[in-house]
Amino acid sequence: MLITLGSPPSDTETDAWHAVVVAAHDRDLPAAVPEPSRTETAGRLRVHSVGGPSTHLAMTASDGSYQGVASLRLFDEPEKRRTAFLTALVVRPDARRRGVGAALWAEIRTRLAAAGRDSVAAVLEVGGAGEAFVDSLGFTNVLPLGWYVQRVRQTLEEIPPPVLPAGLRFVEWTGAVPDAYADSFARAHASMDDAPAGRLDDPPVRWDAERVRAAARVIEARGGVIHTAAVVDADGAITAYTEVVLADPGDTRALQYDTVVVPGSRGHGLGRAVKRHLLESLCAARPELREISTTVADGNTAMLAVNESLGYRRERPAGIFQMKL
Repeated sequence: MLITLGSPPSDTETDAWHAVVVAAHDRDLPAAVPEPSRTETAGRLRVHSVGGPSTHLAMTASDGSYQGVASLRLFDEPEKRRTAFLTALVVRPDARRRGVGAALWAEIRTRLAAAGRDSVAAVLEVGGAGEAFVDSLGFTNVLPLGWYVQRVRQTLEEIPPPVLPAGLRFVEWTGAVPDAYADSFARAHASMDDAPAGRLDDPPVRWDAERVRAAARVIEARGGVIHTAAVVDADGAITAYTEVVLADPGDTRALQYDTVVVPGSRGHGLGRAVKRHLLESLCAARPELREISTTVADGNTAMLAVNESLGYRRERPAGIFQMKL
């Protein structure tokens, strides 16, 4: 039976969902990739992302367990009201090839049509069960990516602390951006619009101080923590920044979020410098942290070079797959 989870989901619904996600993770991903914690699963189900709510669907078995789950995010910004994002479509390994994924997709397709969406995208592993399934539906890989992993302490031992050009300094914070840097931070974030996007149909949205604060509050409301380091000039304007997130404070592998250098400050090594600088603070605050993972588009040669110089090594291929409806 196909159900829609409550808003917010109950503990029972969360546990059943988490069981599917963990079972699929163990089957489909390399053993080195840590399982998502229940904290991460519960946070994603209970706290909506900035820019649009998500609907969570599940296919139940006769014993009440879930055979498959799916999350659909319908963007509510004016710029993106024709698009959507399939955050999850996961079938438990022992329930595959029984029409579970097809039933979930049929419901998602109905909801996309009802909402007037022209396209839907999803991030998937290349070569896995998910890619084979969406290929059969008409999705294409519009932005090839790679997952990369950095061993934190090895990087700290092998790469010396950075020295900034005269007139620049580092600042750091945990959680939402401080008021003194909020407007400048939002402007820096908006400069990412020129990052390689392949053939992805993803209209940019306007980022202001309140939106960047809201995005950080979502991470915290989900039980996670976000650490940020930035480079500022003599006037206090941000010229570069980088963010690292732990979906669960006890995780041993963190996720690299954005790294940005504003256009007028590129070519001076600030991206590499701010990323290396943040590692010092992370190790002091999170001694259990061992690795940082990130995705980088295959066409983003600048960031690939920065990450390689900081010890990131490719772990597995992925991509953003999109379907025009």
